[in-house]
Amino acid sequence: MTALKVAALAKTTKRKYYADGGSRGLYLAVSPGGASWAFRFREAGKLREMGLGPLDTISLAEAREKALEARKLRLDGIDPIARRKEARQASALAAAKAMTFRQCAEAYMKSHSLTWKNPKHAAQWANTLTTYAYPVFSDLPVAVLDTALVMRVIEPLWSTKPETASRLRGRIEAVLSWATVSGLRKGDNPAQWRGHLSELLPAASKAKAAVRATTGRAEHHAALPYAEIGAFLAELRQQQGIAARALEFAILTAARTGEVLGARWDEIDIAEKLWTVPADRMKAGKEHRVPLSDSGLAIIEKMAAIRSCAFVFSGAGGERPMSNMALLMCLRRMGRGDVTAHGFRSSFRDWAAERTNFPSEVAEMALAHAVGDKVEAAYRRGDLFEKRRRVMDDWATFCAMPTPIAGKVVAIRA
Repeated sequence: MTALKVAALAKTTKRKYYADGGSRGLYLAVSPGGASWAFRFREAGKLREMGLGPLDTISLAEAREKALEARKLRLDGIDPIARRKEARQASALAAAKAMTFRQCAEAYMKSHSLTWKNPKHAAQWANTLTTYAYPVFSDLPVAVLDTALVMRVIEPLWSTKPETASRLRGRIEAVLSWATVSGLRKGDNPAQWRGHLSELLPAASKAKAAVRATTGRAEHHAALPYAEIGAFLAELRQQQGIAARALEFAILTAARTGEVLGARWDEIDIAEKLWTVPADRMKAGKEHRVPLSDSGLAIIEKMAAIRSCAFVFSGAGGERPMSNMALLMCLRRMGRGDVTAHGFRSSFRDWAAERTNFPSEVAEMALAHAVGDKVEAAYRRGDLFEKRRRVMDDWATFCAMPTPIAGKVVAIRA
């Protein structure tokens, strides 16, 4: 068969196989839909056929080369169809193993999202990996991650933010374990602690103690000194948008970000000036009653005027809560990347300790922290609500006070 004859046969429309005399087993398969090459052979008395590609893509010479390769496999007792299938599967597996760490992390978070307690947990996962892990190895194939790469992420944090570093290590370990079980990588987990990173880094408890000894305090979210709260809130109240009101509400109630963003209208009692956060949305798993100051209630009334769904602080489209990043983005728009929304809880706690005579347990309960040891907690059955109402009213009053600018000189005239 020649190239000219092949071209002539391809123009016919009758369905038929034409053997190539120059290559045993090679056929030109012609049909009304076009022409293509096929390698035909018998296996255990059964005729089998392996496609080699369409004529408009594979030339006669290329088809003969492919047929020759198939005959050599047959000579060695190898089924060419099975071999090609294996090659395609290996190629697909190699492509799958090229999944990046970021892709694996996103897949892990998606598959485990139903088991997490609340959206805040998922947001913490995403934020931690985005801030610390992704800049180092987000786009690297998960199969190539090793101990050195993990240490590049973990080690700088271990001596400055041990709590964050410990959580980050655990999250990286979980993602890599998922990748291993999914067949995307092999070998030991480079983020494993026991018997591995424990030989390279001090125990997290010792790292925390070292930070405490060096700085005089444990690791905390970046907080604003309480003396600057008045000036900050005055600026915040000039900001437009629901995120600004949510941040203001979070400051006035000393509540956690997730609790504020998840606040629903059926949790608010305007007449009683009360916000009741259900147990399933509290970190401690216990219902928390939050007394609302007049300033806090004023925010609720503003939100009621534009109410669009079951959530007090509605997100995009007005049918769901705001993103967990909303308050952080509000701070960034104000040029306050030096503080975090959660840090305002520390501002409140420092103010209560240094500027008021309220017992520490009142401030701790206002923050929904566990109070004292188990014996003390057993005897304290109440939640000190009326005392907490007074402390929150005083906090709101303090927040409304303009803070003098340090170093400002005021002229005194007769």
